Amino acid sequence: MHISERLAKETGKEFALRTIIDNIVTLELVPGTMVSANELAAKLGISRTPVREALNELSKTGIIEVFPQSGSRISLIDLALVDESRFLRNTLECAVVKEACKDIKEEELLRLKENMKLQDFYMENHMTDKFLEADDEFHRIFFELTGKMEIYELMKNFSIHFDRLRNITVVAVKDLKVIGDHREILDAVEKNDPDRAVQIMDKHLSRYKFDAEQIKKEYADYFKE
Repeated sequence: MHISERLAKETGKEFALRTIIDNIVTLELVPGTMVSANELAAKLGISRTPVREALNELSKTGIIEVFPQSGSRISLIDLALVDESRFLRNTLECAVVKEACKDIKEEELLRLKENMKLQDFYMENHMTDKFLEADDEFHRIFFELTGKMEIYELMKNFSIHFDRLRNITVVAVKDLKVIGDHREILDAVEKNDPDRAVQIMDKHLSRYKFDAEQIKKEYADYFKE
């Protein structure tokens, strides 16, 4: 289990929630795995209460199953919930990228271009975890630039269903179309072309559908029947 440094002013619950989500999305916590609030608390160096609160909050999204007196389990991948999660992300991200096309500033474009360079570097050097972080950051930047970070935070928990399947896709399929999509989205935003930006974002967030069956065969134990 990967545990990053606790952020300044981050509450115990926020720290636990962020860490558990990160490990679910990166598959450090494998679908179907049982987890203990006591063990998680010991690893995180915090009390059990904020860990239990984090697990209970995640159970509301269906990504965690809580069994009283028995512990909690990382839910198996449910393709129906993945599709709902994609629908939510697609609706919000298409709207955000459309808005970004209106008046994006040069320094904001530079930030996105620097992110693209990192994506290229990480993928070329087979640094999958770092690539996925840069991928997440690319999408997050658009919410930040358009002043929609509260919406991003609300979306983040439910998007776990989509994100962990997307991460398996990158690892298993090794599909470089993801980077190509990002580059096209950036180009459309730079040229203030909202229709093209929305079209590419929609295609980008739907790619998992083409690989889902192949992934389900290779990682059958991860999926709900």
